[in-house]
Amino acid sequence: MVRVVLHPRDLAGCEHRLYLDHAYPDLARSRPDTPEAQRRKAAAADHRAAVREMIRGLHSDQAPGTVVLIDPDATHAARAEQTLSACAAGAAWIWNATLPTDREAGRRGHAELLIRDGDGYLPVIVVNHRASYPAKNPRRPTGTAGAKNGTDGTVPVADGDTNSGGAANGNESTNGNGAAQGNGGPKVTVTSPVWAWSPSADPTRNGRNQRRDLLRLAQLTAMLTELGLATSSDPARLRAGVIGLDADCIVVYEMASALTDYAEVFARRMAIAEQQVSTTPRRIGECRSCSWWERCGPELEQRRDVSLVVGANQSRILADAGITTIDQLAAHRGGPPDEWPGNARFDDAILTAIAWLQGIPLIRRLDTPVVRRADVEVDVDMESYGEHGAYMWGTLLTDTTDPTCEVRYRPFVTWQPLPTTDEGRSFGEFWTWLTAQRDAAHEAGKSFAAYCYSQQAENRWLLGSADRFAGAPGVPSRAEVEAFIGSAEWVDIYEAVGRNFICPNGKGLKRVAPVAGFTWRDADASGEASMDWYRDAVGLGGGVPDPTQRERLLEYNEDDVRATKVLREWITDGARAAVPHRDTLLAGRDA
Repeated sequence: MVRVVLHPRDLAGCEHRLYLDHAYPDLARSRPDTPEAQRRKAAAADHRAAVREMIRGLHSDQAPGTVVLIDPDATHAARAEQTLSACAAGAAWIWNATLPTDREAGRRGHAELLIRDGDGYLPVIVVNHRASYPAKNPRRPTGTAGAKNGTDGTVPVADGDTNSGGAANGNESTNGNGAAQGNGGPKVTVTSPVWAWSPSADPTRNGRNQRRDLLRLAQLTAMLTELGLATSSDPARLRAGVIGLDADCIVVYEMASALTDYAEVFARRMAIAEQQVSTTPRRIGECRSCSWWERCGPELEQRRDVSLVVGANQSRILADAGITTIDQLAAHRGGPPDEWPGNARFDDAILTAIAWLQGIPLIRRLDTPVVRRADVEVDVDMESYGEHGAYMWGTLLTDTTDPTCEVRYRPFVTWQPLPTTDEGRSFGEFWTWLTAQRDAAHEAGKSFAAYCYSQQAENRWLLGSADRFAGAPGVPSRAEVEAFIGSAEWVDIYEAVGRNFICPNGKGLKRVAPVAGFTWRDADASGEASMDWYRDAVGLGGGVPDPTQRERLLEYNEDDVRATKVLREWITDGARAAVPHRDTLLAGRDA
């Protein structure tokens, strides 16, 4: 029997997807990626290419052979041969390193980088998400000042233990800080500069562990060890690294505990792939972009699986308590199962099940829905391109005291490809305009409120833009932004929806606003789709900027702010009559 070979991507995410991929390999190969998956892959490829060129530039003044680039267009076998040859020659940095497939163990893998450390190599992967973020309270670890890798060994290194036992699920680890305890001192993150392997404690950063990354690093480390290319035979001395979206450092991990976790995950995943362990579908976040959903979705609906109305973790808890169908949950009397999370209302789960059975899109929590209103109202919607910046701030101005006043949409935008300093110009103009509208309302004796949908994104870029473009015309200080977003004049309609309603189909604007009667002009409008539109609009990747896509983005942004306005007004004026109350639905079970 030829053993299954697992790629690192097989170690995380949905177990049933892995089962189907290996049970029906021909179908798996023929299924195209979803548009969302294609966008993610394209963005990741762009990021890797940028990091590759950065590393080449950083080492351009060094001896030939310091950085070896493995030919990406060669066959897998040829790439593996080139990688082993580069290792044998003692290359310091090997880009696009491909390791020979280990068919006996059933492992396959490649690393964006192999870095030579002593007599061996350690893997470094390049990921298209943040691997660290600035520490809120930078601290200097005790007993580790100036320590470096290869000196006294006392540097407290970011630990691979994610505290999330069991099968990998691809979620961010629960500790979330990439930290480990070192010599009894405080937890710290360890980083290395991207131009040299020189790890040291970095009190200015917190790591942002993702278990998916750690499992990939563990598989690569295990393969290097088997090939005799690892830096040590002692697991306690093995390290690996991640270059994240900012690409300004390598976040360093000790691999000992990650390798222990990996061994357990690998064994279970191998058993699933070899069809020794059967699995069943359960709806999770990954389903949104999975090509198998067209198979799993109907199966889940046919058996009315409870995972269709609650989160993945909650569905596991319910299943353990014997509640596996939506009907069972809707009919449930009494309290929640023992392991039910304290931050989730169990009645909401029951009501969501009732709503699914009856086709109800929203349920009222309150007798009369309430949302803050004002004389002068400004709806705000920000558009960003991944982590690169916010290129548009769209606004919609309404004076509720004057019906003759035009409800006017105004965008503040830069079409220079991000990142660009012109982003600061557009942000400064937006803030100046918003402040002028607020001041004018106050001077006229009118109340004022600005609205967004899910302030987490807007707040992030408001604060980040104030920091990055400090001193530019119109750009406020961080303190000014903090005062505004902490005031009653900054209103999150997403939060208002959560206070007023239970949302069986989700609380996203495009899920809720249609209930209030709003329709987007573009049937394909979505945050994911806007990423493609933006690339075409500004000509990323060397393309010619497409003005039609700019118009499409402006229309999409305008519809978003108008949807927020329509939803807010509907909550005030129409929701009480249109949406059933929770108590009515619960009582109706006994009718």
